[in-house]
Amino acid sequence: MKKKGILRSIFTFPLLGFVFAFGMTSCNDDDQAPVQEAPTIVDVAASTNDFSTLVAAVDAAGLVETLSSPGPFTVFAPTNDAFARFLEDNNLEASALLQSPALADVLTYHVLASSVPSSSVTPGRVNTVAGVPFFVSQAPNGNLWINGNAQIIQTDVSASNGIIHVLDYVITPPTQSIAEIAIAATEAESPQFTQLVAALVRADLAGAVSGGLDDDLTVFAPTDAAFEALYEALGVNGIDDIPLETLTNVLLYHVVPARAFSQDLRNGAQLPTLLEGASLTVNLGSLQINESNLLESLLNIHATNGVIHVIDSVLLPE
Repeated sequence: MKKKGILRSIFTFPLLGFVFAFGMTSCNDDDQAPVQEAPTIVDVAASTNDFSTLVAAVDAAGLVETLSSPGPFTVFAPTNDAFARFLEDNNLEASALLQSPALADVLTYHVLASSVPSSSVTPGRVNTVAGVPFFVSQAPNGNLWINGNAQIIQTDVSASNGIIHVLDYVITPPTQSIAEIAIAATEAESPQFTQLVAALVRADLAGAVSGGLDDDLTVFAPTDAAFEALYEALGVNGIDDIPLETLTNVLLYHVVPARAFSQDLRNGAQLPTLLEGASLTVNLGSLQINESNLLESLLNIHATNGVIHVIDSVLLPE
């Protein structure tokens, strides 16, 4: 997701004069107590050891002045540990992140252009200063998550120009559609989704899982091994041996017309699919969709048009 721009306002503070007359006693300037300015979001973060990486990033991105202005803002602030996990997961050095041309886009993706207390943070789409939304989910235990991979671990840290909520991971705007992510996986060092992509192409459904932020889909994506097991069970050699109508129905059965992160799933829920009249059953206790296992390390792959959850067998409608 790309930043549309940061609106900076010029705030003028007029000099206020106080005239004391009619017999009132004047005070010497030296006797007046200095005015203590309330700390801004930047001040609060700078005074908190656990935000040192965030403060360095805000400075490197040239956002100190913006986040010190009257705002108001709401900042979803990743901790140092959150940044460390993000860097490790993406094989990045901190210096590379601080020098990245996308740094400002990533940081403003954590900022809202209003003061939003935790009581108003509810599941659904949230518009950010970056001009691109993130998505809040509520897990069955009540915890709130963003984009399925960052949990809100502390709330309502007050500042003069807004509020800070604390995250345990860095959120980034998605840049590829579900179709593009699947295609990219086929070209990886360890290719994956080659059979899924081949199936989508043969059924002319690649366009159905392409799109932007307004196209909310959830795809339960079978691995290549899942398709190979299906071929063996059916006694066929591959995708081309499956009747086209059957293949199309099977693929539609893997797509839910909603952006459902794993935290949005509820045990026993029936998820309607793009196959008319057919739904999927959620079993959270076994971490399954129907009889297929969800791969816990491959949940919540966020795309512009939805989310991918990887499964270990192909789902078959009745």
